[in-house]
Amino acid sequence: MFKALSSLSRIAIRNPSSLERYLTTMHSNIRTKEFDKFQVKVLPALSDNFMYLLVDNETKKAAIVDPVAPDVVWDTVQKENLKLTTVLTTHHHWDHAGGNKELINSNKNDKFIVIGGDDRIYGLTVMIDKHGVDLQLGSLNIKCLRTPCHTTGHVCYYVTAGKEGVVFTGDTLFLGGCGRFFEGTATQMYDALIKILSQLPDNTAVFCGHEYAIQNLKFGLHIEPNNQDILSQLKNIENKREVKDPSVPSTIGLEKLINPFMRVEKEPVQIVTKSIGDPIKTMQILREMKNKF
Repeated sequence: MFKALSSLSRIAIRNPSSLERYLTTMHSNIRTKEFDKFQVKVLPALSDNFMYLLVDNETKKAAIVDPVAPDVVWDTVQKENLKLTTVLTTHHHWDHAGGNKELINSNKNDKFIVIGGDDRIYGLTVMIDKHGVDLQLGSLNIKCLRTPCHTTGHVCYYVTAGKEGVVFTGDTLFLGGCGRFFEGTATQMYDALIKILSQLPDNTAVFCGHEYAIQNLKFGLHIEPNNQDILSQLKNIENKREVKDPSVPSTIGLEKLINPFMRVEKEPVQIVTKSIGDPIKTMQILREMKNKF
């Protein structure tokens, strides 16, 4: 996504009253997902983006994922009395990294740790140029997973504390779908989805970069019309969206059941793409089909 930040996002939320009005026009409600030792605050932005505020319960330290709307981020940080220390950037596209400059410049007291895998990201202080780098946020472990394809420098962030884990997947893995192959190949997306993300525990919560769930699930039903898991999840998400609740999070285990791009090794999907025994060709054909869907 390369759309410019709307004037509403850039200008209208400069004061509290305007911010309050802006919050009522968001595509989804702000929601908090509680885990044992941490929480994830889902912060909608633009027309369909998600930002995520990751909070370590023990230290109240926080990291923000893809802060394209800094005013919304600061409003939440201040209301919750959090210590924002870190920016986790999944990739350089403007609708994910475009708020970095304003966020960094508005932080007068301390310098942020800005993490990412691409030198096109503004304010980068930690370059993730190797797969599997481990970082810490308070008591939380953050494993940086390099998943090039949507962009060459795309990174997903796998966060664990105890037996619980979440992964922020940006524009690599969506609920029911995956990102376009702007700077990569079907082989790279296969590696990202099947060799890397599919190997995470099935109960890993998935927080993706956009609210694309309904259209993705409709495409999934187009590929597998008899897949009852997709049908059930589509009804569930449609109910959520009627009241502006975000579709996220999904889980890795659920994605293996409903996401055709995570099912490229399954015969029912390969039959549709006429690529029996070739999951990478299946990945390529699926992406081409989705582009036209």
